Amino acid sequence: MTSYRVTAIPLQIAQQVRATLKSPQYGHPAHVEVAKGYGPCRSCLQTFRTGEENRILFTYNPFAGVDPYPSPGPIFIHEKDCTAYEAPGFPNALRELPLILEGMGRGRWLITREQVVRNNVDDVIGRLFALSAVEYIHVRNAEAGCFVAHIERA
Repeated sequence: MTSYRVTAIPLQIAQQVRATLKSPQYGHPAHVEVAKGYGPCRSCLQTFRTGEENRILFTYNPFAGVDPYPSPGPIFIHEKDCTAYEAPGFPNALRELPLILEGMGRGRWLITREQVVRNNVDDVIGRLFALSAVEYIHVRNAEAGCFVAHIERA
């Protein structure tokens, strides 16, 4: 099994959004609402307690600093501070969610994409990283298509 590290959005991005209610990368206004769905939060990588927690929706480009061509999309974070995900392995809270993993290569080129089925995320990560052209993996929500997290070899 390939050793890997899952990273959430940078803590500085989450802090700026909470402080300004604007997307730090684009200046677009952010929107606060009571969670109507599971999310997850792109900072702590935990699902939202639907109907109980407030979440912030804002525009985020997961390729900033990687490639000059932007690919912004909507993501959610908790309205209140939460602990950024830094644990080893794949977050348990994400294992049961509908996910697609995208194996990305040099120049941000999409090499392969595979849907996670029946909690086989570790197998999918292993298969994607077995391809030498895959430099990193993006985790996406299979229902909404939005960015969830970044995975790199450890």
